[in-house]
Amino acid sequence: MNKTYKIAVLPGDGIGPEVTEAAFAVADAAGARFGFTLEKTAYAIGGAAIDAQGTPLHETVLEACKQADAVFLGAVGGPKWDHLEGAMRPESGLLALRKGLGVYANLRPVRIPEGLAEYSPLKPELLTDVDLMVVRELTGGLYFARPKGPWPTPEGRRSAVDTLRYDEDEIARIAHTAFALAGQRRGKLTSVDKANVLASSRLWRDVVNEIAAEYPQVQLEHMLVDNCAMQLVRRPAQFDVILTENMFGDILSDEAAMLTGSIGMLPSASTGERGGLFEPVHGSAPDIAGKGIANPCAAILSVALMLRLALQQPEAADAIDAAVAAVIKAGHRCADLAAANQTNLSTLEMTNKITEVLG
Repeated sequence: MNKTYKIAVLPGDGIGPEVTEAAFAVADAAGARFGFTLEKTAYAIGGAAIDAQGTPLHETVLEACKQADAVFLGAVGGPKWDHLEGAMRPESGLLALRKGLGVYANLRPVRIPEGLAEYSPLKPELLTDVDLMVVRELTGGLYFARPKGPWPTPEGRRSAVDTLRYDEDEIARIAHTAFALAGQRRGKLTSVDKANVLASSRLWRDVVNEIAAEYPQVQLEHMLVDNCAMQLVRRPAQFDVILTENMFGDILSDEAAMLTGSIGMLPSASTGERGGLFEPVHGSAPDIAGKGIANPCAAILSVALMLRLALQQPEAADAIDAAVAAVIKAGHRCADLAAANQTNLSTLEMTNKITEVLG
């Protein structure tokens, strides 16, 4: 029987609509091959929602996302809305979506596809056996805790405050996610914090140590965030699963993405209570929006994660992953990765290549 899934699609801003269209062209081809249908409904988020609805995430959109089997997001933001403040910024819609969906665990896998090592800023020999997963806590910490915003001073000078706060339950649930993943992989977990300076990090380390007792098969190490940033470019293959809080994870996962040579190659999944939110790691790239040259691979690989984690279609996900790898191995590149002597493929041309291989 042909299974139907309800997908809330949030194309967003910049290149978001372009890469989202590409991702679902591939996903629909996979559905035809493996016997399922994606019933897609598009909604506005970010700058597009501000323009259409006066808010970066309308409450009706959040409710629709909660009712869907999975949510796919393109990208949000752009210079058109940079003058806006606080809750009216496009990015606030994304934060509210994550919080509203309860997706507290952001998973960002990093592998080097065959043929891309030469495009990395690192020497190719440093990239042998790189296969890591960044597990980022997504709904707490500096981006969400209060107080936040302007902070009046007696002298009347401008001041602002952001609060970094975690409780033990928030830390424990993301730690369980990371330990379980490490147990399914190579059995090593690196918990990243700033325990030499931050009280929140000392609590983080204490709770992670407590959770570790439940996973004796996983080797745990603690690493300060500045050292981790250095080690990612010094010897990235040492990492299996990296566990860290929201802001550190935001920064480290983007650094890790560049091991492949382009952030346009990295997918992500945000999971939690049910369903999930799936999105490419890259931003809205307004400088190339509408030109048809954005790399769709991160979005296509994100839709593969959606099929694997939210919709229980692992064979389709494997097929998409293999098709992307085959196209990259064959030497096909978009503008973000093409060498001077190569012909750049457009977004549509790269999508068509992957769809053809998928069959």
